Amino acid sequence: MQRRSDVIVIGAGAAGMMCAIRAGQRGRSVVVLDHAKAPGDKIRISGGGRCNFTNIHASPKNFLSANPHFMKSALARFTPSDFVAMVDRHRIAWHEKTLGQLFCDDSAKDIIRMLLDEMQAAGARLELRTEIVAVEKTEDGFRVSTSEGEYLATSLVIATGGKSIPKMGATGFAYRIAEQFGLPMIETRPGLVPLTLDPQLLESVAPLSGIAAPAELRHGKTAFREALLFTHRGLSGPAILQISSYWREGDEITVDIEPDVDLLAHLKTAKQANGRQSAQTALGEVLPKRLAQYLTERAGVTGNMADMSDKVLARLVDAAQNWTIKPSGSEGYRTAEVTLGGIDTAALDSRSMQAKTVPGLHFIGECVDVTGWLGGYNFQWAWASGVAAGDSL
Repeated sequence: MQRRSDVIVIGAGAAGMMCAIRAGQRGRSVVVLDHAKAPGDKIRISGGGRCNFTNIHASPKNFLSANPHFMKSALARFTPSDFVAMVDRHRIAWHEKTLGQLFCDDSAKDIIRMLLDEMQAAGARLELRTEIVAVEKTEDGFRVSTSEGEYLATSLVIATGGKSIPKMGATGFAYRIAEQFGLPMIETRPGLVPLTLDPQLLESVAPLSGIAAPAELRHGKTAFREALLFTHRGLSGPAILQISSYWREGDEITVDIEPDVDLLAHLKTAKQANGRQSAQTALGEVLPKRLAQYLTERAGVTGNMADMSDKVLARLVDAAQNWTIKPSGSEGYRTAEVTLGGIDTAALDSRSMQAKTVPGLHFIGECVDVTGWLGGYNFQWAWASGVAAGDSL
């Protein structure tokens, strides 16, 4: 059986559904194909089930790409305020958490329902449990062969994401299609991912597993201030996830625990108040006690504070706030929230997301070499790139 429409969108995630909505609203006949049992799986699990659907501060500086200018057009044409207006129109309650992150008050399923309602209103058709067998260029468009028959359309949009979280169905399909049509790729790697430590270092920090603390993580000129979490595999928490997108194997990162606290001033005051106490006890008034113990042992600081010079106290502070660590690797795509790299933006038109050498073929969302920070930025790219393609189909 053959089914014909103006547009085929492969991928019923954030970008694909948004693209289908905009194309349908412009009078295009649209079919969305996906191999999953339900649409929007990544939306459903995001933000602890409440979907961090955008960030009010989203701008090009919050994204990584070989071309830092590519995303400017799409982000300017569909802003966080535009998405919030849609959320408000559907009377979905939301709140701002920290650092401009917007979440649903109730459930991420509210966002999925909103997108499905908008698709239905726009006349876009959704076909789930549909395996893609082959994609071919025809004289007047594209033929997509599937487990449910053939689909024909003038325009084809690939919105299948990257390689991150394969248990949610990620396959790297978009990259194979890009390769099929001769589009260049930027090397892919896991992003927003916990970092692992070599066995020796991991054993030494094992007592810290489960401890979280405010921290600034630095890699070169890049720095993030959020929570750091010690795990049984290594390092995690928002600060680590952020810096992981900039880190490469072999690189060191610098950890600054409690960056907003003048630890040296605190230790000097504690010494004056009670010189008989240990530095570990004084440090434990600011840091988690197990972390204070680890850092004092690491700095080789023992005895009563009355016997310690300012130089010794400064050594302890340096151990806490200028701690250099060389991760051994990352937890990989299994736990990575996004995929860095992807389809080279040099091959795409920034206003339409269309392949420059293949008229009618568009790539949107995570499969493109545009990766946002943690905190709603990647959803904003999904919405904006989906709108850019949808408005041009």
